[in-house]
Amino acid sequence: MVNFHVLKDSSGLYLLDAGFAGGWRALRWALHRAGWDNLPIRGIIVTHGHLDHILNIGRIARETGAWIAAPRGDAAHYEGRPCYPGVAKLTGFAEGIARPMLGFTPFVPDRWIEDGDDLDVWDGLKAVHLPGHTDGHTGYYCERHGLLFCVDLFASFQGFTHLPPRIFNSRPGQLSASLTKALSLDPKGVIPNHADRASPEEHLTRLRKLAAANR
Repeated sequence: MVNFHVLKDSSGLYLLDAGFAGGWRALRWALHRAGWDNLPIRGIIVTHGHLDHILNIGRIARETGAWIAAPRGDAAHYEGRPCYPGVAKLTGFAEGIARPMLGFTPFVPDRWIEDGDDLDVWDGLKAVHLPGHTDGHTGYYCERHGLLFCVDLFASFQGFTHLPPRIFNSRPGQLSASLTKALSLDPKGVIPNHADRASPEEHLTRLRKLAAANR
């Protein structure tokens, strides 16, 4: 349903989000397969406040001692009390039911992320504010690899590449500008969170076509 990512450097592991229902179990299995299950999880880097990305963050931070860094614009989401406007109220209603059912634990980030902030993890990440999906929606760009983790800026599946459905977007009028901003970085590849297993280069090709169609 939703992908999240693990980055490894000499000091340990860093998560980009923490997935939805079953995410903690899936993470442990993935770390085992990679031979990383004995490495410490040092930090969790949040991209935005939708429940399918933050459900497990409080639990994983508590169990591993990992720090949390998160965009300030979605602070109310981490507290479990987001306010959704317009048709996105449907998402708010669904999350309101799901939070207690799935055991969401509110959390307070150890570091607040703003647009342009640098994170000294992996091979270096720069926060890129890409609002529209949520107020705080933030991607992370690694200049060394020319790679943008673009999160929910778009969904990328072969034959079905699209913007997030309207019910999930708090500020839909900002999506076009965020598409332009992401491409202005001139990345070599992008990695969305809702996507098939295509290469970052193929996802970038799809993003360019989508952006051109939404100008």
